[in-house]
Parts: sequence; C-alpha cells; structure tokens
Amino acid sequence: MIKIIVVIVAVVLIGLIAWWFFGKRQDKGVEATLNSKTQTATVSVNGGYNPSTIVLKQGVPAKLTFNRKDASSCLERVVFEDFGINDFLPQNEDHVIEIDTTKAGEYDFACGMNMFHGKVMVKP
Repeated sequence: MIKIIVVIVAVVLIGLIAWWFFGKRQDKGVEATLNSKTQTATVSVNGGYNPSTIVLKQGVPAKLTFNRKDASSCLERVVFEDFGINDFLPQNEDHVIEIDTTKAGEYDFACGMNMFHGKVMVKP
C-alpha cells in the first residue's frame, strides 16, 4: 500500500514540475499609455525585461523607454529584428526607441545574446 502511495505522489510531483517548466503561460502584457499624439511604455531591464510584453495600438506612434539596471553585458543591447533595431542600452539611463505601429502583429525583441526575450503586440 505504501508503495502505491509513493508512486502516486511521485507521478503527481513529476507532472507538476513538468507543467511548471514546460507549460505554456499566457502573458497578457501591459498596455502603453496613450497621450494626445503618441503612446509610451517603460521597460525596466534587470535580469530580463519587465514588463516583457507591451501592447500598442495600431497607427499611433509609439515610444518605448528602456532603463537598464543590470550591469551584465548580455542585456546591454536590445534587438528588434523585425524593425532592424539593434540599440545599446546605457546603464541607469533612459533610452527611447520608436516603434513602427503601421502593421498589426506580434514583434519579438531580445538581448544581444538572444537569452532574454520580450514581445510587442500591435493591435488594431
């Protein structure tokens, strides 16, 4: 009887561990702040990107402000492959990147070593 309980507990734990590490999580994202003519969002860069998903409105000019707190060389660059952006992020300073919002879609960004990721969602 004890062997059966141990096996059941082990299977449940393995299932939970697999779900935790490999389960697909939906990140709804943070909506940009709309001003009269533009939309803005701030991304803190410290061991990753926070928020990692930014939601923008299509057709409204957008500016993302990145502020890098992390001293690692991996996070000193941000790359938006779809937009041809590969910018250096100075440490403890704001760096503004303008995003093209003419086309709706999801656009990934990553650090210079492609280890940390984020996403911009442009919605109609």
